[in-house]
Amino acid sequence: MTENPDSTGQASGGGQQQELTVRLTVPEMDCPSCAQKVDKSLQRVDGVVDTTLQPTTGTASVTYDSERTGEADVVKAIEGAGYEVVGGPASDADEQAEMGGGADIAPPSEVWTSPRAMKTWIGAALVTFGLLFEFLLTAQNIAVASVLGYPLAVADVLFLGAVAASGAPVVRSGYYSAKNLSLDIDLLMGTAIIAATGIGYFVEAATLAVLFSIAELLEDYAMDRARDSLRELMELSPDKATVMRDGEEVTVPADEVAVGETVVVRPGDKIPLDGTVVEGESAVDQSPITGESVPVDKSAGDEVYAGAINEEGYLEVEVTSTSGDSTLSRIIEMVQGAQAKKTDTEQFVDRFSGYYTPVVVVLAILTAAIPPLVIADPVSVSVAGYGVTFAGDWQTWFIRGLTLLVIACPCAFVISTPVSVVSGITSAAKNGVLIKGGNYLEAMGGVDAVAVDKTGTLTKGELAVTDVVPAGDTDAATLLSHAAGLERRSEHPIATAILARANEEGVDDLPDLTGFESLTGKGIRGKIDGETYYAGKPALFEELGFDLSRARRETDGVPGSGATGASSAHRSDGGIVPEETAASDDGAFAEDALAALEREGKTVVIVGTESKLLGAIAIADEVRPASKQAVQRLQELGVERVVMLTGDNEGTARAIADAVGVDEYRAELLPDEKVDAVEELQAEYGEVAMVGDGINDAPALATAEVGIAMGAAGTDTALETADIALMGDDIGKLPYLYELSHTANGVIRQNIWVSLGAKFLLALGVPLGLVSVALAVVVGDMGMSLGVTGNAMRLSRIEPDRFFDA
Repeated sequence: MTENPDSTGQASGGGQQQELTVRLTVPEMDCPSCAQKVDKSLQRVDGVVDTTLQPTTGTASVTYDSERTGEADVVKAIEGAGYEVVGGPASDADEQAEMGGGADIAPPSEVWTSPRAMKTWIGAALVTFGLLFEFLLTAQNIAVASVLGYPLAVADVLFLGAVAASGAPVVRSGYYSAKNLSLDIDLLMGTAIIAATGIGYFVEAATLAVLFSIAELLEDYAMDRARDSLRELMELSPDKATVMRDGEEVTVPADEVAVGETVVVRPGDKIPLDGTVVEGESAVDQSPITGESVPVDKSAGDEVYAGAINEEGYLEVEVTSTSGDSTLSRIIEMVQGAQAKKTDTEQFVDRFSGYYTPVVVVLAILTAAIPPLVIADPVSVSVAGYGVTFAGDWQTWFIRGLTLLVIACPCAFVISTPVSVVSGITSAAKNGVLIKGGNYLEAMGGVDAVAVDKTGTLTKGELAVTDVVPAGDTDAATLLSHAAGLERRSEHPIATAILARANEEGVDDLPDLTGFESLTGKGIRGKIDGETYYAGKPALFEELGFDLSRARRETDGVPGSGATGASSAHRSDGGIVPEETAASDDGAFAEDALAALEREGKTVVIVGTESKLLGAIAIADEVRPASKQAVQRLQELGVERVVMLTGDNEGTARAIADAVGVDEYRAELLPDEKVDAVEELQAEYGEVAMVGDGINDAPALATAEVGIAMGAAGTDTALETADIALMGDDIGKLPYLYELSHTANGVIRQNIWVSLGAKFLLALGVPLGLVSVALAVVVGDMGMSLGVTGNAMRLSRIEPDRFFDA
């Protein structure tokens, strides 16, 4: 349990309202109806401002005005709903730590040895002996007592003992439900047990109490298993860290390590905090964070993440974020937040169950009361070939009404969606995919088209200069010098590549630059020696008045008149092209020179002034080996259209598109034009997912139904802007995400319709006498709840395809 003051506070009656948030662990709050009961109890506390209840984690977050109420009142209200708070206000820090922090997820429960389980086993034993005396040892089933003149046989006493043992917790929960005006399974079952006992139907009352108690234990077990996936995620973060302080190694709690301190990580240890390697080399297993199946080599200067495992070497890591602000902490926080948000399907189910339960309860009452009044003599009818007799005795119809009360419980129907969402989101997180909400999980499974940014997504995003093509009388050194001088103030990856090439060629005497300006989507400009120079796309220089039509003309590899052909315009080894072969006699580029570069998927940057071209520099970005396989897999899984969006030129876009196998591509797009492209895809195909880097593509990510950021580990902006984040730089996770989401949608539909269908069929069979109380509990309640939970848990078995990048 934690308590945090509200960061802002709110004015109240001229004063300052101090809002505090307390997070409490409520393990037994494990279903939506439980949460509803707790919420109603909390709303009656004067001063409670907001509540966030998460049955899937067994936690409650309550914000309250400390001037009007306190934490003890909040705990009392939850206990007033019938649920124990683990670690109350008086619990100390050690107890909180022992319970796993108390606020993140309920601790594992000993389902089969709990007090509730013991009472259930006692009740089951008593029912077994009672049935033995009732039907087999009838001679020994003698009267041993009487109550209000009603004789009680041995079997009756045993059945009443079973009701007392197994039914008492049910009746107690039903009392709290009635107290909080919550028409839920506990109230229905508690009422049924009391009614059956009150009119002497001891066998039915005892059977109902024991079977329902067993059903509750099985549901508790299933929910505990569902919570295990999140517990495993939380356990990735180490509690301790070995820190270098005053020249000595000291082991301290991880949350006491400050930014800037150095932690020591030995082979086999988990990295305790995000940081940068300052000494040592090792292979690090980052799969808990990024989902990468192969360890990544780390050395000085490389980033590492909390929760990753140091495989073999010794590392010293300078801490860059505290334990509460690490990438792993943010992942856990977002996963928990995602589970707290109800999907559209969940909201529909909640609304439906609000009508379903009262309607079936009314039908149960009518079933018990009306037939005995209107059926004077037994009536025999044929239903589906079977002879069914309707009699008018009160006992028969009371039992049938009782059975409908059991069927009125919507538990399996209500939990069908949240358990599927929890299973899907936590499974994705363990495989390096962060889904921020169930709505996005559902939406991703229904997308018709996927738009993919090129740079850093389909390609590695590591640009390098491949060709230097001087023009006219300019030499290569001058071209590189002016290009690097212009680009050194830019943060674009192209600038980095040009500066790196200039450094490799020994061009370090760069001209002074003034008046630098970025021309969005086109290039840059600045003044060198008082004259304005430009570096950018060929289209930029065509706007300045240059005629580049000959150089950009497509000749299909056939040399033009007076030109040396494509091969003379550049060298495949990436060397500098001799000036005499790079330009035509009129001082421009050779015919087809630029087109040849663009056909090979290279980005062409031209450098010059408004009156003179210095030359062109070709830059290439390597296609990820996994891109083609990922695109092909998406198409196999049923995605109607995979479209590449890029700001690069037509030739580069076409070459990359052909290499990876996308259905279509759109080139030379400015950021706002990518938004237009997404909207066009939405109009043509339906729902669209956009995959980008989470920063430059933010507008397009926001426009699409689902925005997916690549390589989000350690990147705050990407984690915040996208709906879904692929933590590693692995495009191969995209088919996994679609398959998981698509399967999750199928599981949710199966759970909803199967649970509803089972309830409907059982309800039809009740008036015909084909469904007993035991069958209603075992199939309609226990069976369906276990079924939907088990069906949801199979989402965790979906594994990403392994497309290994070279």
